[in-house]
Amino acid sequence: MRVAIERERRVGERRVAATPETVKQLTGLGMTVVVEAGAGEESGYSDDAYRAAGASVEPRIDLGTVDVYAHVRPLEPERVAALRRGAITVGLASPASELDTVRALADAGVTSFALELVPRISRAQSMDALSSQALVAGYRAVLEAATRYPRFFPLYMTAAATIPPAKVLVLGAGVAGLQAIGTAKRLGARVSANDIRPASADEVASMGGTFINLELEAEGAGGYARELSTDSAERQRQLLSPHVAEADILITTAAIPGRAAPLLVTTEMVKGMKPGSVVVDLAAESGGNVEGVVSGQDTPVEVEGGHVTLVGLADAPSTIPADASRLYAKNVANLLALMAVDGRVEPDFEDEVVAGACLTHDGVVRHPQTASALGLTTEGTN
Repeated sequence: MRVAIERERRVGERRVAATPETVKQLTGLGMTVVVEAGAGEESGYSDDAYRAAGASVEPRIDLGTVDVYAHVRPLEPERVAALRRGAITVGLASPASELDTVRALADAGVTSFALELVPRISRAQSMDALSSQALVAGYRAVLEAATRYPRFFPLYMTAAATIPPAKVLVLGAGVAGLQAIGTAKRLGARVSANDIRPASADEVASMGGTFINLELEAEGAGGYARELSTDSAERQRQLLSPHVAEADILITTAAIPGRAAPLLVTTEMVKGMKPGSVVVDLAAESGGNVEGVVSGQDTPVEVEGGHVTLVGLADAPSTIPADASRLYAKNVANLLALMAVDGRVEPDFEDEVVAGACLTHDGVVRHPQTASALGLTTEGTN
């Protein structure tokens, strides 16, 4: 079975869907792996390393000859059209925002697996790309804040003066938020955090942070937060305002899969922060947790005595491509390994992980919410 990995086409994307390590894993399962020349270059993986691991490296891959296509970013409809009917794709698909591609996958008869849809159960943790990439993003968010913040993070006591530690506030204590808490704490900051899921309090404490309890709870399926009502969301912002005003660094990570990011911080709240403060919004690509944030840009907000910098962090995992790819490629390979039978990828839809992660199969959009957004049923009829 021919498994293909190409260079990612989206501007700014530096990750790759396979590493030499996962090539060995896949070839060990009896699969043939072909890698496009230069596919791993920006992640630090050379063509020679792929060859040494057992892959063939080709200047161009004919998608019509591919059995399995592994990717990072969602595919464009024209690339989907180049795949043969019955081909399998594995990668991030962003089905809620890439409906044209989902329709193209169904129309082309491609069996696609979206890593966003992998069930959040213990058995599937090694395939959970949302978690692995969120870990990278949370770490990077703190580094981005530190490079923009005009002061130190840790406490320093010197003969000249005592420098107090920075106060870091993290909103959202999922994988990204917890990693941000741990990283900021290791840099010497005083860290506090809030999340509307009650189970987060112990997790925040375990990372060295102080949990801010607003007495608002909204835990949804799979451990994700669910969206608050309009009144509760407004109450949340009112309760957060004094904590935001005290923070030197604010990092927001709140996201609801398949929905626009919830608004946690208004411009008025940002204007209550001290000059020189930095806000890093990890949800900028899905609308942002902070009013006025622009994905991929720094936006100054004027306050008395200076400005606060809003950082719309875009595609944070790509900024650390080697380790982000190391983790992501293992997620891909582990899902393929789950479906491997005698050197072939043969999905068993009786398996809840396989069934849950499947987006399209045999012309049908199998994910109910995406099918509904396309005006279809999961049986593929209008």
